Amino acid sequence: MHIALVKLSALGDIVHASVVLQIIHAHVARAQVDWVAEKRFAPLLEGHPLLRHVHSVELKEAKKSLPSAWRQWRFLRTLKKEQYDVVIDLQGLIKSALVAKSLGGKRVVGFSGRSTREWPASLLYDQSVVVGYEENVIVRNVRLVCEALNIAYSEELITQKTPCFFPKTSLHVSLDASRPNVLLVLGSSWPSKVYPKEKMAIVAHMLDEYALWMCWGSATEKEMAEWIAAHTQARVLPLLSLPELIGVVEECALVIGPDSGPTHLAWAQNRPSITLFGPTPSGRNAYVTSVNKTLDCGKQIDARRLDKHDACIETLVPETVVALAKEIIDG
Repeated sequence: MHIALVKLSALGDIVHASVVLQIIHAHVARAQVDWVAEKRFAPLLEGHPLLRHVHSVELKEAKKSLPSAWRQWRFLRTLKKEQYDVVIDLQGLIKSALVAKSLGGKRVVGFSGRSTREWPASLLYDQSVVVGYEENVIVRNVRLVCEALNIAYSEELITQKTPCFFPKTSLHVSLDASRPNVLLVLGSSWPSKVYPKEKMAIVAHMLDEYALWMCWGSATEKEMAEWIAAHTQARVLPLLSLPELIGVVEECALVIGPDSGPTHLAWAQNRPSITLFGPTPSGRNAYVTSVNKTLDCGKQIDARRLDKHDACIETLVPETVVALAKEIIDG
C-alpha cells in the first residue's frame, strides 16, 4: 500500500506525529510511506528508514507571489504520479487539506469538521474521522491513522514505541562523560510559552552537580542562553541542525523546556523530560510516561481558545522543577 502523510509543520507537531510510522509498518503489509513537510523541517525526516520519500514544500513562500504559488501547485500536482492509495492529513488545516487533496490519492482522510480548528478542511476529505479536539495530540494522530488504515487502536501502540528518529550525522559536540548531562530548552513558538530566563537560571544554579547545556534556534534564544551562562555553570551549545539536536537529546539524562519541538523530541526518543506549560494545555500537548513529566500552572485551558498573552508559566516555581528533575535523574 502506498501512503502519503501530510504534516507540514511545526517541529513539535511533526515530532508528535512521528510515532505513526512504526505503527503503520507494524500493521500494514508492504507499506510504502511518503511524508509531505515544510522544507525547513524536512531534515528531521530525511533518511528515515521507515519513509520512502520526504517531499518538501514551501507554502510560506507561496503566499508571497503568484509565481511562487504556481510553482508549489505544479510541484504538488507532479506527485499525482505516485498514485497514492491513501493520503492522510494529520494537520487538519485548510492549507494541509488542500495539499492532501492535490496529491490525487484514491482516498483522502482527515479529521472531521468538529475535530479540528479549521472545519472547512474536512470538506476536502473522502473520509472524515471524529477524534475529540481536546484529546491528546499524539493520541489524535494515532487514532486518525488507525481509522484510515483499519488498524485496531490501543494505548500500547504508543506506550510500546521505539525511538521515532535516527540521527544521521556524527555529533560534533562533546558532552560530559563523567556525570549526567541535562539539556535546557529555552525557546518556543510564543514568548508566553517560554520559561523566564531568571527562573531558568535558578533551575540551572540548583542543578549544578550535573552537566548543563542550552540549545537555541534564534538570536533571541541565543541571547537568553548567554545571559544564563553568565550567571550559572550552564554552557551554550553551538547552533545545531535538527539531526544534531536529536543526537544531543539522546546523550542527555534529562531535557527540561517549554512546550516546544526540542523538548518533545525527548519523548519521541524515549529520553526523560520535563515539559513546562503555560498558556497551552499540558494534558493535550504532551504524553506523560514514567520518565516524561509535565508541570503546569494548574489552570483549565481550553485548547480552542488559547490566550497567547497569558504569562502563567511565570508562576512555575524553580524549586518544583528542580525537585522533579532530581527525582527523575537520581531515582
